[in-house]
Amino acid sequence: MTTKRLTTCALLTAIALTIFVAEAQIPLPFPMPGMKLGLANVVTVYAMFALGPKDTFLILLSRILLGSLFAGGSTLFYSLAGGLCCYLSMVLLRRFLSPKQLWVCGAVGAIFHNLGQMGAAILIARTPQLIYYLPVLLALGIPAGGFTGLAAQLLKERLGDRVP
Repeated sequence: MTTKRLTTCALLTAIALTIFVAEAQIPLPFPMPGMKLGLANVVTVYAMFALGPKDTFLILLSRILLGSLFAGGSTLFYSLAGGLCCYLSMVLLRRFLSPKQLWVCGAVGAIFHNLGQMGAAILIARTPQLIYYLPVLLALGIPAGGFTGLAAQLLKERLGDRVP
């Protein structure tokens, strides 16, 4: 890994972590457990298409680990399960989507993030009935994911092939 690539990954990790911490301070109009807009995912979607899967994995993992330190250890398993499911879906989608379709990647990533978090919640709480909460998560998560994907798409269009 070159110095420029390492610096870019560190910068994107810092940006994602800052967004993650700032977003935790934003009160949502509907108080639901675990509900967030997922704005830090803008960086993940952008990195997937600008840098590739390897660097994106390092950025995502760093953000999840550092974010769980700031937010408290109990979020680690939920974030890791959701983040890894989202990441895997984006790795597959990257092969089929054009730079004009990053919004799709954000929406599909949100679906898989919710599925991963729900799986973790069911395993940790040993309560299969939590699955009834999934339609609500998906109904709110898909538009939020589409928004973060669109923001990443606009960022990628603005920066072109230049990596910060």
